[in-house]
Amino acid sequence: MMRPYLIRLRRFAILNPVKDAIHPKWYPDAKITCACGTEYTVGSTVQKATVELCSKCHPVYTGVEKIVDIEGRVEKFAKKRAAAEAAGKNTKSKKVEAKGDNTPKTLREMLAEGKKS
Repeated sequence: MMRPYLIRLRRFAILNPVKDAIHPKWYPDAKITCACGTEYTVGSTVQKATVELCSKCHPVYTGVEKIVDIEGRVEKFAKKRAAAEAAGKNTKSKKVEAKGDNTPKTLREMLAEGKKS
């Protein structure tokens, strides 16, 4: 005896066949190439693809720390930092000097001021 939900699924599959024209082409032997040089053969809708990390070079699997810098973010940050150090900029100290001593007082300090006046 067939279960009711299986009968409904079967009817749905018969009444709604898969449309041929809307599905992408399937490549059973697609080549995936990693930045480290490792190549994998998998099934995909794209014939060739490149990836930045794989199980051979990912820090979680290898235990070796590796900075993955795609767009030069590390160099950009280092350049900004070097320029700031060369100019002698320290934005935090300027802000503190401009504001003065705006730190909140403790209860002990407020009570001491109250006794003085």
